[in-house]
Amino acid sequence: MANVAWIGLGVMGYPMAGHLLTRGGHDVSVYNRTAAKAEAWVAAYGAGTAKATPRAAAEGADLVFCCVGNDDDLRQVTLGPDGAFHTMREGAIFIDHTTASADVARELAAEAARRGLAFIDAPVSGGQAGAEAGQLTVMCGGDAEAFRSAEPAIRAFARAVRLMGPSGSGQLAKMVNQIAIAGLLQGLSEAIAFAENAGLDVVAVIDTISKGAAQSWQMENRWQTMHARRFDFGFAVDWMRKDLGICLAEARRNGAVLPVTEIVDRFYAEVQDQGGSRWDTSSLIARLPSPSASRA
Repeated sequence: MANVAWIGLGVMGYPMAGHLLTRGGHDVSVYNRTAAKAEAWVAAYGAGTAKATPRAAAEGADLVFCCVGNDDDLRQVTLGPDGAFHTMREGAIFIDHTTASADVARELAAEAARRGLAFIDAPVSGGQAGAEAGQLTVMCGGDAEAFRSAEPAIRAFARAVRLMGPSGSGQLAKMVNQIAIAGLLQGLSEAIAFAENAGLDVVAVIDTISKGAAQSWQMENRWQTMHARRFDFGFAVDWMRKDLGICLAEARRNGAVLPVTEIVDRFYAEVQDQGGSRWDTSSLIARLPSPSASRA
C-alpha cells in the first residue's frame, strides 16, 4: 500500500484512479481541474480525498499519477505555481499517462531529477473500455529502478506494462501504436464500404475474414458499429488528431516517412468538418459512400 496522488479525472483517469483504490488498496488523493469531478470521484468510491491543487494532492505522496490533455497541461500540473513537483518528497515517482510529446517527457524527467524525483512517461492503449476494465497496455520510458518501484501500482489498471527504454521511449512507443491504428482503421473502413457496395453479406464476410490474416482488434471490436455508422463512443477524433500531430512532428525530426499517416490525418480533418470531432476514431468510414440499405 502506497500513498498515491492522481491528477486528472477524465474518461481515462477517473476509472484508472479507481482501480488504484479498489484493486491496489492504495490511499488515493485526487485532483481535477473541475473540482466537482474530484468530489464526485470521492463520493462514488466512498474513499480517498479530493484536493484543490496538484500541489496539495502530491504533498507527501510516494507515487503521483497523471492523465491530462497535452504538453501544456502537463507542464502546468507539474511546474506551474500549483504544480506537483513543488511538494513531492525526495525519491517520489511521477508517472504520466498523458499522450504527449517525447520532448516534454525528457524535459520533465530532467527537471524531476534535479529535484531528487523520478519521472516515468507511461502512455496507455486500450481506450475508455480498457481503462474501465483495468485492462490497459502501458508503454513506459524512464529509469529502470523507478519503473520497478512503480510497476506494481500500475498493474492495478493494466494487463501489460513494459519499460521501453529511457525517458521519452514510452511516448515514442505510443506514437508507433497510433500510427498502426490509423492505418488499420482506414483499411477496415475501405474494406467494409467495399463489401457494402459490392452487395455482399457484410456479416458473413467479416465473420469469415476475421478468422484469417485480416483479423485485428479493430475488426473484432469496431466492424459492427462501423457498418451501422454508430460512432458515439470510444476514442474521439479530436484526440486522435492531436496524437497524429505528435507522430508527424516526431517523424519530421527523426526522418521517418509516414505517407499513410499523413493521409489519414487529413481524412480525420474531413470527419471533423462533418461534425465528427467527438465521434469515435472508427468514424473514418463516414467519409465513404455506401448503400444505406446495407447498414446493419
